[in-house]
Amino acid sequence: MNSDIKKLLESVRDGSTSVEQAVLKLKAAPFEDIGCAKVDLHRGIRQGAAEVIYGECKAAEQITDIAESMLKNGQERILITRLSETQARQLPPELETKYFPQARMGIIGGMPEPDGIGRVVVATGGTGDIPVAEEAALTAEALGSETVRLYDVGVSGLHRLLSHKEEIMSAVAVVAVAGMEGALASVIGGLADCPVIAVPTSIGYGASFGGVSALLSMLNSCASGVSVVNIDNGFGAGYLANMINHTDIKEKR
Repeated sequence: MNSDIKKLLESVRDGSTSVEQAVLKLKAAPFEDIGCAKVDLHRGIRQGAAEVIYGECKAAEQITDIAESMLKNGQERILITRLSETQARQLPPELETKYFPQARMGIIGGMPEPDGIGRVVVATGGTGDIPVAEEAALTAEALGSETVRLYDVGVSGLHRLLSHKEEIMSAVAVVAVAGMEGALASVIGGLADCPVIAVPTSIGYGASFGGVSALLSMLNSCASGVSVVNIDNGFGAGYLANMINHTDIKEKR
């Protein structure tokens, strides 16, 4: 793959391929079929971030094969989400996977230096929401965003959140993670002048219906600028927050 890209870039340099033609070829770049998966090798070129491995329901051998394909083809950093401790122990040591048990994430290749336009705030309603919040925060950090964590600042003690108004009001994006009735997102949405990404969690008593109550509350938020991802989807929220945090950089290129 790397040699093909080199040849393509050299053809742009010598004038046999136009810039527009090269961009089109790169966007339509190939994948690698390794049997258990078709690894998207050029997702980073198309979307700005490389493919992420969803670990749940995969055998450790499958995760290893996918990761090795990515590394072989030049990917420097790999995120593995919903990775259990058992799966993490079964990954070969040569991958040098750093495991984060609370977030159930593995990262190969270490963390980059932040290069976004600002900071992403990740806030939780309660301590029980932290695992989902950590998935969001680590995702954003692994993609190049600086994050600020504000944990256990839910509406049952609103003064805790209000003591962090400066962090909220200076953020480029806020990820609001909450279960129960999911009110945190609306409150933050009323304070922040940036996009708020609401993450409903499955935390709560019986009538919370495994996060559906928080999901519906967040979808019905009266605060402008609040978007909602799926229940417990910390990865999706962290990914979107990072995209927002790199929007200005993309426009300048």
